Amino acid sequence: MPIPDYEVVIGLEVHCQLATATKMFSACACSIGGEPNTRIDAYTLGLPGTLPVPNRVAVDHALRLALVLGCEVQPLSRWARKHYFYPDLPKGYQITQSDQPYATGGAIEIPDHAAADDPLATKRIPLQRIHMEEDAGKSTHTGEHSLVDYNRAGAPLVEIVSLPALRSAAEAADYMRELRTIVRYLGISEANMEEGTLRCDANVSLRAWGAAELGTRCEIKNLNSFKFLEAAIQAEVRRQADLLDRGEPVVQSTMSYDPGRDQTKVMRTKEAAADYRYFPEPDMPPLRIDAAWIAAAQAELPRLPWPRRRELVALGLTAYDAGVLTAERELADYFDAALDDPSRAKALCNWITGELLKLLNASERGVADCPVTPAALAELVGLVEDGTLSGRVAKVVLDEVFRDPSLSPRAIVERDGLRQVSDADAITAMVREVVEQHPEQLAQLLAGKDKVRGFFVGQVMRASQGRANPQLVQRALATVLDELRAARGEVED
Repeated sequence: MPIPDYEVVIGLEVHCQLATATKMFSACACSIGGEPNTRIDAYTLGLPGTLPVPNRVAVDHALRLALVLGCEVQPLSRWARKHYFYPDLPKGYQITQSDQPYATGGAIEIPDHAAADDPLATKRIPLQRIHMEEDAGKSTHTGEHSLVDYNRAGAPLVEIVSLPALRSAAEAADYMRELRTIVRYLGISEANMEEGTLRCDANVSLRAWGAAELGTRCEIKNLNSFKFLEAAIQAEVRRQADLLDRGEPVVQSTMSYDPGRDQTKVMRTKEAAADYRYFPEPDMPPLRIDAAWIAAAQAELPRLPWPRRRELVALGLTAYDAGVLTAERELADYFDAALDDPSRAKALCNWITGELLKLLNASERGVADCPVTPAALAELVGLVEDGTLSGRVAKVVLDEVFRDPSLSPRAIVERDGLRQVSDADAITAMVREVVEQHPEQLAQLLAGKDKVRGFFVGQVMRASQGRANPQLVQRALATVLDELRAARGEVED
């Protein structure tokens, strides 16, 4: 059967490294980068006599994630040892949570592209669980040697496990994007897929449409970009469909993705839980999360992207604009702080997503380091909207404030005499002067070449140093042209 005859079933296991100063179970420093094997201690190396102690900050971060995703936080959860032997795991086991995780249930909202008439429609992808664990080290395989860096070993992780509710590679990528945005809103992780602080394993299976039983799943390991996640799932779907079409069974396996060949390949047959020999961690008591701890975490939660997007659309913004403004929490917070008049929401959005982001990108700054305060931008937008400034001059003022944040837009306007000229008689006089100076272009315009109109508007704006009100310039030009046409008609009679 061709691929459309199969239903694609996908579940994701996402590992997110938590942003903490120290590792999950020791006081060893924990950060991205650094010389190999410089962020290690006796516990990281699995030396005898060391004992694990849970990182309170890591648990706080994990708790907040569970709460925003609507999980049921378990008052008591247990640590377990997951055994496997590999050079990047010095102890020979990983401390994790197996049958008693700290959070169960919950869901992540992703765009529902099937609802074409509603750009804010979403579908909920249910979660099975979230659990905490420690990371392994990193192996680098060269042609002749395998090198091991233990800096990452013991870093705090949460693993977010979805139910097999995703139905396409595109949905899987949407899921990862939304999860990354939520994690960054919470400030609990850099969630950078390229750096490995956000990694994904995709479980993929196929079944005939209408079948109740799930097909045999294969797990694609260590996908570290949205592009590769989507491409790897599509490649695995093709592989499984080819097997099924030939009447061959899909063997449960762990897969890798080769982007050069755009193919998945079998690394090993899939381990089952029994292969890891889970058993309770004997060196740590159960983790207890009481109601007071939950209430304290709940009080610190930010407003999440989807509710904010809906609020922005209610203010008159497009779904696209709302998506841009809420992509990062800092940008959404900046917009909220600058919006002093709801009727100016669209104008403010245009200035932020246009000129302000352009200046930030050119200076390689983020919104958190923006020299233009929300109040200053709100003042600038107000000056444009009430007619004090033209849009063209406002850009000059914004550049000036960006360079010198001690100046306010209004102070610059008054200092440099930048108020927009809205005197109709003065503008009409400027139009007459420009028309007289360009008889050739005037003849073209009177002959019906309407594109020349822009030339005259530009000349008037240049003559006024950008201060003339553009709408009044257009009106004055229309009036002067009508007068000239009428005069020409009188002469011809």
